[in-house]
Amino acid sequence: MATPLVRLAPLDLIRGFVAVGRRMSVTLAAEDLCLTQSAVSRQIHSLEDALGVPLFHRGYRSISFTQAGERLFRTADSVVRQLQDAFEAITRPAERQPVTVTASIGATALWLLPRLSELQRRYPDLDVRVAANDKLLDLRTEGIDLALRYASVANPPPGATRLFDDTIIAVAHPSLALDRLDADALGRHALLEFDALRRPLTRWSDHLAALGLSEARPRSILHFDQCDQVIQAALAGQGIALGTVDLVQPLIDEGRLVALTAGKNRAGAYAYWIVQADTLARPEVRDVAQWLAEQARLPAPPAERPVVAGHPARAALAPCPPPAAPIVPPYLSAGAAARATEATSAAERAALS
Repeated sequence: MATPLVRLAPLDLIRGFVAVGRRMSVTLAAEDLCLTQSAVSRQIHSLEDALGVPLFHRGYRSISFTQAGERLFRTADSVVRQLQDAFEAITRPAERQPVTVTASIGATALWLLPRLSELQRRYPDLDVRVAANDKLLDLRTEGIDLALRYASVANPPPGATRLFDDTIIAVAHPSLALDRLDADALGRHALLEFDALRRPLTRWSDHLAALGLSEARPRSILHFDQCDQVIQAALAGQGIALGTVDLVQPLIDEGRLVALTAGKNRAGAYAYWIVQADTLARPEVRDVAQWLAEQARLPAPPAERPVVAGHPARAALAPCPPPAAPIVPPYLSAGAAARATEATSAAERAALS
């Protein structure tokens, strides 16, 4: 049974505890709260008295969480951050908020980024933040409005809109002079494989078995941990890759990759989805969600396709030697900041003792 509201510690005590926990310094926490060091120390003692357990270990020139303190901080810090965000949104409503979209690093590089200029043309006054991340982020906790998610058709994300199926096709650079995937091609060229447990269709062993080529022996296999790296390696002529049709079709249309016959899997088991964090989202969030759904039904605009080796996108490209090295697309990624732990002074230690 949840603790009654009347028995919860006052917010001032929780705020003081979170401030000290974030800084691991009473002095710096007091500066953050515009209080004296002794006032913050009294808040910590009052909270410990209310809970009946110590929240910090007091060491020589340092403090650290007790087990109870660590547990309380994980929850309290998250709740206080949500309160900070809510106060910010309420007290500064006139400030423009960007629409934040997250997707895997590969989907961001190959599908989302080439289309962003079209979004800017449609909504020139719209601010957008792209958060590329392969982790399954909690949208509300991370302040994300929309997510492109990869999931099975049998178990889609709740409330998601289906964008396109994960139909897999084998592709290679024109310089390899291949037009079909057979035992001879496998024996002469390396296979480029995306190592991902959540992407079973990109495993070469499964793909070859579906084509009746399970007994064929490839020359070698190069493994990558990002799907856009696989495509970049294919563009560099390093071997044969498996890619999602909707992600690689623009490169095929331009002649920068060649689709190999008999290289397509059945679609329908997995798909890409758009997930909206809040059903009562801001109008601009709903606009972007609708725009993403529209884009899934259209090819990438030719002028917006990725640029390789400094050459502008072209409708067709004659076979040419592969680039000297893969070109890494300028995709965006969300960085993670580490919390710095600071030592307290002897005076702080005395205040907490």
